[in-house]
Amino acid sequence: MDTSIARRNILARIRAAQGREPEPSAAEREAAADYLARHPAGPRPDMPADLRARFIEEAQKMASTVDTVQTLAEVPAAAHRYLTQQGLPLQAIAWQTLHELPWAEAGLIVEFRKPQDQDAVGLTGCFCATAETGTLVLLSGPETYASAALLPQTHIAIVPASRIVAGHEEAFGLIRKERGELPRAVNFVSGPSRTGDIEQTIVLGAHGPYRVHAIVVQDA
Repeated sequence: MDTSIARRNILARIRAAQGREPEPSAAEREAAADYLARHPAGPRPDMPADLRARFIEEAQKMASTVDTVQTLAEVPAAAHRYLTQQGLPLQAIAWQTLHELPWAEAGLIVEFRKPQDQDAVGLTGCFCATAETGTLVLLSGPETYASAALLPQTHIAIVPASRIVAGHEEAFGLIRKERGELPRAVNFVSGPSRTGDIEQTIVLGAHGPYRVHAIVVQDA
């Protein structure tokens, strides 16, 4: 369901109550961009030159598994290898943006639709990824449904090495630069879903996938 119109209407009513026009003016947008550009950044850890290696290291700390391939064409075979090693089904749902990859040639049955209760594996890309925390950044859209990374027990994400940025600040900067405004949902995925009880016993898969597997594509 597209909620963008409802969101605009809510924000317009808030602006009307403040005595402003329904939509921000160009001057308001420029003032906001100027504030973001001039706002001092808080303390941050040093990042290495090799953001790909740092992403892999941090993702593994968060209980994600990681594989690396050279090209996008190798992703389906890597996904098949992972699913076979884990004893998981070779059927999956996927974002529509991944339709052109050779899934059938790799021995996978992939449907390009939103997941249903029985779907065990979800295949997605990502908008970008952050090296500082080993996090996937996913933006929702008509062809990049958020549920593909949330409902299946296993989430396999394709991560172009060129889209690995230092931290969340760079991720939000990239969203503003390339999209202009936030989509309906922005999901930051740092490993499998987990929760802990009062005794600090960690349980994986509590509110989402039990497994997160990132396939880093060097030439993408």
